[in-house]
Amino acid sequence: MALDAATLSLAAAELKQALSNSRIDKIFEPTRDEVVMTLRSRTETFKLLLSARSGSARVCFTGESFENPATPPSFCMLLRKYLSGGKLLDVRMLQGDRIVFFDFQCVNEMGDLVVNTLAAELMGRYSNLVLFQGEKIIDALKRVDFEDSEVRQLLPGLKYTLPPAPPRPNFFSLSSAGLVAAAMQKELPVADALLKSTSGVGPVVCREAAFRAFGDEAPISAAGMDAAQQQKLCAALDEVRSIYEQGGVPTSVHAADGRAVEYSFLPLTQYGESAVQETFASYSELLENYYSTKDRAERLRQKGKELFKAVRNMYDRAVRKQAARQEELAASERSEKLRLYGELLQANLWAVEKGQKSVTVVNYYDGGEITIPLDVRLSASANAQKYFRDYKKKQTAAKMLVKLLEEGAHEIEYLETVLYEVESASGEQALGEIRAELKAQGYLKYYKVRDKKQKPADFLRYTSSDGFEILVGRNNQQNDKLTLHTARGKDLWFHVQKAPGSHVVVMSRGENIPDTTKQEAAELAVLHSSQNGGAKVPVDTTEVKNIWKANGAKLGMVLYEVYTTVYITPRAGLEEQLKKK
Repeated sequence: MALDAATLSLAAAELKQALSNSRIDKIFEPTRDEVVMTLRSRTETFKLLLSARSGSARVCFTGESFENPATPPSFCMLLRKYLSGGKLLDVRMLQGDRIVFFDFQCVNEMGDLVVNTLAAELMGRYSNLVLFQGEKIIDALKRVDFEDSEVRQLLPGLKYTLPPAPPRPNFFSLSSAGLVAAAMQKELPVADALLKSTSGVGPVVCREAAFRAFGDEAPISAAGMDAAQQQKLCAALDEVRSIYEQGGVPTSVHAADGRAVEYSFLPLTQYGESAVQETFASYSELLENYYSTKDRAERLRQKGKELFKAVRNMYDRAVRKQAARQEELAASERSEKLRLYGELLQANLWAVEKGQKSVTVVNYYDGGEITIPLDVRLSASANAQKYFRDYKKKQTAAKMLVKLLEEGAHEIEYLETVLYEVESASGEQALGEIRAELKAQGYLKYYKVRDKKQKPADFLRYTSSDGFEILVGRNNQQNDKLTLHTARGKDLWFHVQKAPGSHVVVMSRGENIPDTTKQEAAELAVLHSSQNGGAKVPVDTTEVKNIWKANGAKLGMVLYEVYTTVYITPRAGLEEQLKKK
């Protein structure tokens, strides 16, 4: 759900109280839709998240760690220029609007004190961050020009104006009786009639008011409510208003499978026992809990999108090249006809007259007749020699094509593993390692600023139920290092059959490995592969001593002949259970 004005106003009041007299210390822009500010007071440090992402726009404190780009985006640099060191004067809102204004006292280039305001406009897909001074816009995170909107433009130098106000009165500016009277003008169910008659609250609050009034027996239409029903709805609205005026109760609702369903500033009784309610100490904790998982996935998707597109293009190009080579090989395999033409011409030189475009002779292989095209500029003997030369070229090309097809198959297999790695990367560091791998393989070229060295990540480490260490490679470089350099002799190696995935090794310590540990390692091999989510997935296992790498093979590509195959369906929660403490 989108953050409604009522919940946002309570969250803003919470921020104002906590951030009083604090100063901006650091400003980052980890993704194109988010800004993170570190503010310090005399006693505390706060990390403030301002998100203009359409599906999760919000302002709140955050405890999350963000991976910031090596080069700060332009809007981030602008905020640093105008706000760094600024003292927070106020956090304010206009009633019913989903805009939070942060007023900062800053020093301009002339050394004068000025007030710069950062407006967090949290309006679904129109969410934005706008910095202005007085009434003049300095800049916006997402610029809006005349082509985007004829009503309101957000460009540097223009006057900052508020978005058009909704035509409906605010939920908290009307009395409960007034809200009921407005709802009764709509031929709609009670919750929908409340939503269409007022602004400032979302659908969940309107449904909650209707449920508190009528339970599961709400009137079919708000317009048809009798006096008793009107009184019940007034009482429910008074109750909602009272909870809001007392600061609310930050509450979220989760389905039985843990999926977040809704949140609001009041307990949500409408879901009954079909869902689990959770209350929080603050609105920041509520919003972080509700949006954090979704946002982490979106941040990673944004950062990996460019890399995935580049690798996908390489993969598609390799597939097209392979198809062209296969067609060329098929044509080369038809070259036997050239040899036949040469032989038959050589045996029938007497039958060819100068200037002929073709000659029909007896094919002594099957006794039938065959017509052979001729080059009129050449003699019969020269035509025969030309056919022999063309035949030899086709045969040589066929041999080269067989080799190229083998190399192409290895390249496609390698790029499939890289695509899987990009899709399953756990963070910017993992994506950086994949970029470095592709650069080392000659697939990518980057500017020097992107070639910043980083400390390589460790293998994923797990401990089996029997106490054996299980190591999992995060990418192809780690897969090579794990299998060919870290593991030894009788350590057991696991990999999904004929599909991209991580190398998994059980470190045997020279001991016999129990079946329970083997089962858990095989399940981890499935979980860290493109087959994750499948049932009865084939997993090959062998001792490390049986694995070797062919000369010139791509990273992560190994060979083995002695192995066994097991069919695995991973158990839910196994990975968390085995994570090494």
